[in-house]
Amino acid sequence: MTSTGSKFTIFRCLGTLLGLIFYVGDIVSDLLLSVQYFRSGHVTWAALTLVFVLIASVCIQIFSYAWFKDDEENEENDKDLSTCHLIGIHVLQIGILTRYLQLLKKSFKALCSSKTQEEEPLSRFALATDLSMLRMFETFLESVPQLILQVYIILEHNHRSNLQYISMAVSFVNIAWTTVDYRRCLRRSLPHINEMPSGIPTAVYLSYKIFTITPRILSLTLFITLSTFSTLGMALIWLVATIWAFVENTEFCTSRVLEHLYRAIVGVILIFTFFNIKGENTKVHMTLYYIFTVCHNLAAPILLFLLKPGSERADYFLPIIFFILLSNSLGLGFLGLYYSLLHPHKPVGDVVDGMEKLNPEPKTTRLDRFLQI
Repeated sequence: MTSTGSKFTIFRCLGTLLGLIFYVGDIVSDLLLSVQYFRSGHVTWAALTLVFVLIASVCIQIFSYAWFKDDEENEENDKDLSTCHLIGIHVLQIGILTRYLQLLKKSFKALCSSKTQEEEPLSRFALATDLSMLRMFETFLESVPQLILQVYIILEHNHRSNLQYISMAVSFVNIAWTTVDYRRCLRRSLPHINEMPSGIPTAVYLSYKIFTITPRILSLTLFITLSTFSTLGMALIWLVATIWAFVENTEFCTSRVLEHLYRAIVGVILIFTFFNIKGENTKVHMTLYYIFTVCHNLAAPILLFLLKPGSERADYFLPIIFFILLSNSLGLGFLGLYYSLLHPHKPVGDVVDGMEKLNPEPKTTRLDRFLQI
């Protein structure tokens, strides 16, 4: 193995460690914030903060356990854990931590080994991709909703605390980190595309995602500020997105029940950002999606101005309107820049949203059937 390959191994090992730190920091900060709300008498806020953590944790533990069992049946794991151990660690909600520890153990062992290899072993790569997918679930089930909740509490109830800001900052960092990490894992999983380089392509892609997700968070928060019944509108968007996943007939899971849960989670993710759920040409879908989200984002401050008199005098009103306009423009600009100049294009196959549809290639990882970004 060349020195370059060794550096990549060290980089990935450090990336795994940072991912673990961000994950634990996000969970711990939210749990501490929930305790703070409870002690100050804000039981509803405490419960909602805790509910988002629990829902995300339970969902990712379910998928983590199912993937362990799938790999065991396919003889793709090293069988370090018995069925009883697997059940125990996932009931205790530490399945993802176990995966992190396994990956770190394998990574450190590879770094310390005198026999380095040019290619990453399949078992370590599979652990990394699984973690990346699980973190994507956790981000959109927990980190993004937490940001909406905390921004709502600040804007509507003028309640602020240092722990609140810390929790929001960690959630935002978690969103950024998970988005880039998932993208890089996806690119590494495709044998016909080079790994996503650091530097300008990564920065532009991250900017595209952050500047399109952030106005979604702010606009949805404004809708809830206008009326808590706006959550029914969010539920409708989720329902439409979930139905689309059913219509697309995704084939990600090995069981029907898990596939339905997966499609429901896809529906949640599509509330906030676009993903190609089948690895097929979705230029029209993506165009329609961003037309809708931009109009939806702009409708939030307009309706707040028209239906809630006096809101325009709030300190946050004009800055948020300006940021939504600016962020939407920047996000779409970075999207166009990335896919026109920095995204890898090939003359053969459907190339959309980071993925070519592979018919002749055998599917070797779950990322081949997961969301393409």
